[in-house]
Amino acid sequence: MDADRRDLAAMLHPLVESLIAMELPILAEHGISMWAYSVLSVLDDSPIRTQAALATAIGADKTRIISTLDALQAAGHITREPDPQDRRVRLLAITAQGQKVRRSARARIQAAEDQLLSGLTTADRRAFMRVARLLSNLSH
Repeated sequence: MDADRRDLAAMLHPLVESLIAMELPILAEHGISMWAYSVLSVLDDSPIRTQAALATAIGADKTRIISTLDALQAAGHITREPDPQDRRVRLLAITAQGQKVRRSARARIQAAEDQLLSGLTTADRRAFMRVARLLSNLSH
């Protein structure tokens, strides 16, 4: 252990703040919030179907995401249908338009991330991304 190193949160916080600041204008150009992008990402990448499962997947209280879901549905990015097995449950699905918006935003965000990481060697960039994936999976 390196007793002289800074805590991980102290080291990563400036990077996370920079990433958020970089993403917000891109998301605004696409007419979505950070929460909306999280919702679209989960629905585009996985078979999550209920509002409760979605809330768990993005780390939000299920009542907190209702306004986000309302906005996404009004914009035509998702559908919410009653579950035929339990009409109290809403089944979620991303629409083709929602996929287009999410994928366009993701491409722009990843291009900006690539620019941010361009100062790293290819090997360091690959190692950073590998470790970021591992740490992300550990925190869930």
